This record gives sequence, structure tokens and C-alpha cells, in this order.
Amino acid sequence: MLDLGISKIALIGVVALIVIGPEKLPKVARTLGALLGKAQRYVADVKAEVNRSMDLEELKKMKESMETAARDVEQSVQSTASDFEKDWAETTAGLTSNLPELETPPPSYKNPDKNWRLKRGAVPQWYKARSGVRTKALSGAARVARYRPKSLKTL
Repeated sequence: MLDLGISKIALIGVVALIVIGPEKLPKVARTLGALLGKAQRYVADVKAEVNRSMDLEELKKMKESMETAARDVEQSVQSTASDFEKDWAETTAGLTSNLPELETPPPSYKNPDKNWRLKRGAVPQWYKARSGVRTKALSGAARVARYRPKSLKTL
């Protein structure tokens, strides 16, 4: 870039003062500064756009590589599963012919139809609040204060 020292900048300022004049110099300097700022913003926008496009290309390449890796894993799992199914069929074919015939088949597993995380009889908190169900225990003094008739409260 340009190698401008203090002496060169001072020389440019003196020449500009002589050529432009002292009345127009501040206006010209403001205009020059505004144009320089616009140029810098334009260059920064172009750099940002180039960086974005490069990042987008890298992300596309990464996406493609991940998709190919996923396809490879899927194919290997399918081939392993098919090999396992073949081996399982061969193994179980020999076992079922050697077993004696049972009169009744063994009982199959039945889901107990329970969900220990969720109580079926649970009442939602919003319903309890709306219907006036007590959800918290009150002490004796609190209960007396809450249910005391209004005529006695003023005394």
C-alpha cells in the first residue's frame, strides 16, 4: 500500500490548502472522508460475501461427506442384518426339528398395561385449584384464621 508518513501528509495538506482554499477545504475533506468510508464499507461487504460463499461451499462438501458416510453405514448395517437373518434361519431350522411337539404352546409375554411414570387417577393441579380442593395442609392457627367468620375478624 502507500507509505505515507507525517511529512508526506503535511505536504499534501499544504498543497490542498493552497489549491482548494481555506473556505472549501473542510467541505472537501468531509466529502473525501465520506467517500473513503463508503469505499471501505463496500470492500468489507465484498469480503464478507466471499467468506460466506466459501463457508457455504465448505458446508455443502461436509453435508455430502456426511450423507455418503450415512449411506455406507446403512448399507453395512443392512448387509450385516441380512447375514444375521440367514445365520439365524439356518440355526433355528435345525433346532425346531429336534424339539418334541408340545400340546399347548408356552404363554407369550403380555404387557401389564401399567405406566409407572403416570398415575391414571391423578387430578391436574389446575382442576384442583379451580374446584377448591385443598392441595396443601394448613396448620390449626391458619385454618382458624381462614375459616373464622367475618364478624369476628373485626373484633
